[in-house]
Amino acid sequence: MHQAAITGSGVFTPEHIITNDDLVKAFNAYADQWNAANIEAIASGRLEAMAHSSADFILAASGIAQRHVMDKTGILDPEVMHPWLPARSDDEPGVMAEMGVTAAQAALAMAGVEAGEIDLVICAASNHERAYPAIAIEIQQLLGAGGFAFDMNVACSSATFGIQTAADMIRAGSIRRALVVNPEICSAHLEWRDRDCHFIFGDVATALVIERADLAKGAHFAIRSTRCATAFSNNIRNNNGFLRRTRAGQMDDRRDMQFMQNGRKVFKEVLPMVSAHIADHMETTGVKAADLARLWLHQANKTMNDYIGRKVLGRDPEPGEQPNILQDYANTSSAGSIIAFAKHSADLAPGALGLICSFGAGYSVGSVIVERRG
Repeated sequence: MHQAAITGSGVFTPEHIITNDDLVKAFNAYADQWNAANIEAIASGRLEAMAHSSADFILAASGIAQRHVMDKTGILDPEVMHPWLPARSDDEPGVMAEMGVTAAQAALAMAGVEAGEIDLVICAASNHERAYPAIAIEIQQLLGAGGFAFDMNVACSSATFGIQTAADMIRAGSIRRALVVNPEICSAHLEWRDRDCHFIFGDVATALVIERADLAKGAHFAIRSTRCATAFSNNIRNNNGFLRRTRAGQMDDRRDMQFMQNGRKVFKEVLPMVSAHIADHMETTGVKAADLARLWLHQANKTMNDYIGRKVLGRDPEPGEQPNILQDYANTSSAGSIIAFAKHSADLAPGALGLICSFGAGYSVGSVIVERRG
């Protein structure tokens, strides 16, 4: 049985930034247009007027101040309200693959590993721009990596499920090194015309090099334990898919073809599930709250993270113990906890323990206990 370790991390951050003020200005302009177009139905009571959004409300409700996106021109156009990502020919790299390669190259450089030394590439993300060929195989080809590759989707938990998959293969001896890549173009599946959720997501790509600990060339994080769990729920859902064309009248851009969630139910049901999952994982591995130097949690909502942090530690987290990055990136689905890890892990001393956790649609939750070495 081999010890698996995280030896490199990388983050690709899109250049386009949308602040809450930018977002609210565009949304409110769209709301005014919609209300004007439906003035008679609103006056008769058949429709409710669309309310304005508020930058202060967004920050207070979510902790999000801005987000990075692949394209902001379409999102901020009240006539469009979605990103413009021009179609590419079959001979050009896909958008997700291009994002993923940039993050992967940074992770490889940090680990001191050549792409050709990689045995496995996993593209783990909440949405994939095509069903096949796998985005992971395209990333493998663009990098010049060896071995094999495949895509996986466990929504916001995709990264931690990918870590467990790669770590299990390393433990078993079937591979020596892996790349887990998480390119998330969340802006493309978000309904920017929905006041309840238009502020939630941003775009990013992250990558981790996971390899046998005895092959690590420098400081690294040994993966002490991993655990994943799922429980079916419809409270976060996206009905887009190839079966649309098989159903009469369903080719239009229906609301349920984008991100849908019942936020109150998610909050009520997911938090106890995640807290219990982490507590059980820690207990079975002999890790106490006092042993944890850092929590890198899924970056969906600051209130949710604060709740989980208190449950796990038994107290309010001290500054730096539970770093949040969603104020700058918003919710980036599976990549959020990896951004937090990549940006807030180098300062830990040898022997320090930390926990990476992501959770979301499914429901799904994945946790990874790591130890700083070297």
